[in-house]
Amino acid sequence: MATYDLLFDVLHDPTRREIFERLADRPQSVGELAEQVLVSRPAVSQHLKALGEAGLVAHDKVGTRHVYRATPEGLAPLQAYLERVWHESLRRLQQRAEARPSAAKPAKPIKSAKPKGGAVGTAGRAGKQKGGRR
Repeated sequence: MATYDLLFDVLHDPTRREIFERLADRPQSVGELAEQVLVSRPAVSQHLKALGEAGLVAHDKVGTRHVYRATPEGLAPLQAYLERVWHESLRRLQQRAEARPSAAKPAKPIKSAKPKGGAVGTAGRAGKQKGGRR
């Protein structure tokens, strides 16, 4: 079984990745792939060999042709690696959130200050002045 390191290495090449993606869409022969990815048949064959050694493609003989198809189970090591990294990242994030002081104690609500005596601003005082004198 391939390791995730090997899968990253194999899928690093853009042409090889394109071939794999096209085979994930539908099975195809070397000739069909060569027409689509614009590389020679020998180059397609070399890419298919690398993909096959990594467990990402398989082929069936149909008459005189070899028809290649993607094997999704070949991605299992890469999927397991990404899931492990993702879960570990989420676990660390949760630990950091739980360790923060603000997470341990909920914030107290802010009380609004009300003026004493019911007067609001200076408008209440202005009404009590007589004759506009100071």
